[in-house]
Amino acid sequence: MLLTPANARRVADELSRLRGAAMKVGQLLSMDAGDLIPPALAEILARLRSDAFSMPMSQLVVILEQAWGKDWSEHFERFSFTPAAAASIGQVHEATTREGKRLAIKVQYPGVRESIDSDVDNVAALLRISGLLPAAFDLRSILDDAKQQLHAEADYRAEGAWLKTYADHLGPHAGFLIPELYGELATSNILAMTWVEGVSIESLVLESQSLRDRVAHQLFDLVFRELFDFKLTQSDPNFANYRFNRETQQLVLLDFGATRAILPSFSGSYRDLMHGAIRGDRQSMFAAAESIGYFNQDMTFEQRALVMDIFEMACEPLCCQGPYDFATSGLPRRMHDAGMALALDRDFWHTPPIDALFLHRKLAGTYLLAARIKARVDIGALAKAYL
Repeated sequence: MLLTPANARRVADELSRLRGAAMKVGQLLSMDAGDLIPPALAEILARLRSDAFSMPMSQLVVILEQAWGKDWSEHFERFSFTPAAAASIGQVHEATTREGKRLAIKVQYPGVRESIDSDVDNVAALLRISGLLPAAFDLRSILDDAKQQLHAEADYRAEGAWLKTYADHLGPHAGFLIPELYGELATSNILAMTWVEGVSIESLVLESQSLRDRVAHQLFDLVFRELFDFKLTQSDPNFANYRFNRETQQLVLLDFGATRAILPSFSGSYRDLMHGAIRGDRQSMFAAAESIGYFNQDMTFEQRALVMDIFEMACEPLCCQGPYDFATSGLPRRMHDAGMALALDRDFWHTPPIDALFLHRKLAGTYLLAARIKARVDIGALAKAYL
């Protein structure tokens, strides 16, 4: 009943008002490419990625005065009070400085940072009351990590630092556009960056197959670079964090609040896992998965085998000879079904390391985006440079 179009619109409306942690749930649902929920519902929920309810102008002015003083408008030739985008933690305004520099001003909603802990605790309470979680399941560690991550995303000074770090790693890569930090106006609640033009990444589904394939190739190449070269990942795969600049034909990267460092040992274990998958060496894959932290001593042989089946399925694009067609593979649905079958075994439930969960979120988002734009990518050939 929840997933009828009319009810989905109501859910989207409520989540866009709630913002914060609750709204992020809707954003994650909207990334589905039609494998898990009907495409029409994904379209309804997609508005949560860039079209939440915005704060009234009177409230916005108070926040700007608190950050920049009563004479804040003297910084600008023009400041648009109508947000160009509104999302879960803040909204973005377009502005032009007195010197003619065009900026994107990201302003955090008041109270978001203070409500994170209670938001997450309320979600946890609902999960416990529902009876969906086994009593022995270690939910607390996941909740603590979720709170820590959301607090990090709500610190705009930290996001500005990650933006600069990521730009340094990326360098002058011709295939990407990334905003530049405008530090003079930065606070913990306001982030100022150069404005970068771009259209919705999903709109590329109407473009040529060659363009769609090239963009998806860039996205997967970036995932490999993050994991093996940069040793950090922008772990939020929300489609709104990617745009496409038609004039320069470049992929635009936005929002670095969810960037996380990757330990070299962690990176090495995933390299071993992928090597094993390509060679068809299940024993090597098992050893790599064990070093990552996917098994505990209480798991049965059958449970471990099911986990390995899912790993092999996830590596299917890597092992494919030639371009892998993400639109027709049905991979998201098959992985979902395999994961649900394992989840029904309550004796199995085990919490992998949080870094693995965030990396898999990024990988899953990239798979779903490639499926959404109906791309074909030779992942095996792409991976050779990194493996």
